Amino acid sequence: MQPLRLNQIVQDLADYHRQTGNAVDLILIGGLALQAYGYSERVTVDVDAELVGELEPLVTFLQQRHIPADLGENISGWSIVAMPPGYRKRTSIWHEESGMRLRLLDPADFIIAKLRRGTDQDLDDAEYVATRFNILSDAVQDSAKAAIQASPQDTALFLFKKTVQNFCERLASV
Repeated sequence: MQPLRLNQIVQDLADYHRQTGNAVDLILIGGLALQAYGYSERVTVDVDAELVGELEPLVTFLQQRHIPADLGENISGWSIVAMPPGYRKRTSIWHEESGMRLRLLDPADFIIAKLRRGTDQDLDDAEYVATRFNILSDAVQDSAKAAIQASPQDTALFLFKKTVQNFCERLASV
């Protein structure tokens, strides 16, 4: 599978808008978000994003171009652990042009999104963003507490708390 580059995805999404007339409003989450945050060497093979608008036409368009995508209208629902409340309001616009807006999570929210899954790659990604934007352990812990309070009671929260604790210890050693 070909690695995806953010500049090519921007062109593809602009083509989608021109061809369909459908506006694109995405909050980038995965490897493409890391590229937008400045980690140009970060490789990804899919588009991970929260979409405002119709999902099916965009997914079909991307499939026709052999671009895998994991899109949804509510990334908070991608895990038992909710996103910190208000994450959409804290996004920043990374790229905007006629019919297209690409947004990024606030760095602290991005870190929580990565810690919710907690793979080694996710921890590396979260560490890059924490270091790049000088996000300290206290901010990570505050965001994690907000996420936990917004989450349903589940044993998965114990693992998330441990992941946050280990990540904060990792940050302290950087």
